[in-house]
Amino acid sequence: MSSARQELLRLLATKSFSLGEFKLASGRTSDYYIDCRTTTLDARGARLTGEVFVEEIREREWNAQAVGGLTMGADPIVVAVAVTSGTMHGFLVRKAEKQHGMGKRIEGFQQKGARVVIVDDVCTTGGSTIQAIEAAREFGFEIVGVMCLVEREEAGGRASVEKAANPAPFVSIFTASDVRREHSAVSRQSSAVG
Repeated sequence: MSSARQELLRLLATKSFSLGEFKLASGRTSDYYIDCRTTTLDARGARLTGEVFVEEIREREWNAQAVGGLTMGADPIVVAVAVTSGTMHGFLVRKAEKQHGMGKRIEGFQQKGARVVIVDDVCTTGGSTIQAIEAAREFGFEIVGVMCLVEREEAGGRASVEKAANPAPFVSIFTASDVRREHSAVSRQSSAVG
């Protein structure tokens, strides 16, 4: 694991992971919650997010012209990747078309036929990622990859995202299990020191 990836995992475990009882967007309840925005909107976390996503996109040789996803979870990732790469543009997908102005659903980069990567912060059921995939294809983008920062494996969203993204591959940077293990390790270290 690269040092940037390891440091990003550590930040997610310390800043974004919480134990308790939480209601998820899917309506399900969980004994943990991962609020990725506390990491992706952190100064160091944003830089690391950009580095890790750009590294993954380049290693896979997707030759993406832009990255984008459904607002709001994707927003900080899109900006971090665009700034870090210096070559990939960003776009955001609204949940619905604007009811004023130009009535756009896609904001930012808008070149039909462009090779793009769809990004999201957390994939649980995959609903928001799938909305972004559908809107991007409807607009006329060619989706070459789909990525999420953290995949919650227990909800089974991977299969739904893979089906919607096909033939583009779906990649998760971390699983919720990775973050939970790191959180436990950090907690044990803190207890041993304290």
